[in-house]
Amino acid sequence: VSGKPAEVRMGKGKGAVDHWAARCHPGRILFEIDGVADDVAREALRLGAAKLPVRTKVVTRLDAGVAHVEHVA
Repeated sequence: VSGKPAEVRMGKGKGAVDHWAARCHPGRILFEIDGVADDVAREALRLGAAKLPVRTKVVTRLDAGVAHVEHVA
């Protein structure tokens, strides 16, 4: 998303990039973690979820092929 500074005349092209935005629909997997212990991965995801403006949940893949869902925030 781009924006121009306050009190700048119209024209002269598009403003500089102000911030980035991305659409994320419900059910989308945002992060996958592999190669670390479960407790370390859960703590990392918990800390990351605290910085996101949406509700999140941790989904783990079990050997049986059934997903386990744990609500985080």
